[in-house]
Amino acid sequence: MSDETALLIADVFEAAGALRRLGEETAAAEGLTQARWQVLSAVSEDPLTVPQAARRLGVSRQNIQRVANDLVALQFAAYAANPDHRGSPLLTLTPRGEEPLARVTARAENIHRTLFAAIPDEEVRATRASLRRLLAELDRHEGTAGKR
Repeated sequence: MSDETALLIADVFEAAGALRRLGEETAAAEGLTQARWQVLSAVSEDPLTVPQAARRLGVSRQNIQRVANDLVALQFAAYAANPDHRGSPLLTLTPRGEEPLARVTARAENIHRTLFAAIPDEEVRATRASLRRLLAELDRHEGTAGKR
């Protein structure tokens, strides 16, 4: 591994940690945890099973199950019948869950605008393209293409 590769990996982990802390702070300002925000966001467009949400978010099914159960208890989400798999219901966003999701998303958009104001759009696009290529290679290496 080249020094540049090792430094890139270290930078990605450092950025992920800083973004995770920022996400926790942002979510907490709206009465959510980052985990609850991520799960609400993941099921906001299309209902997902817990395993599908876990794959999409890159965390364990057990972790998502716990968060999903919390969201259902808060009535921010609900379980619905899954026509494709009786034993794995779909997690759906409820109207009550739309409000905190919209608030935290708007807060995050404002923070991101400020955070990225000094970085030109073309640099953001280039960085994202590089990360997407890295993720594709990781998927290929893990044999999980299409599961992200």
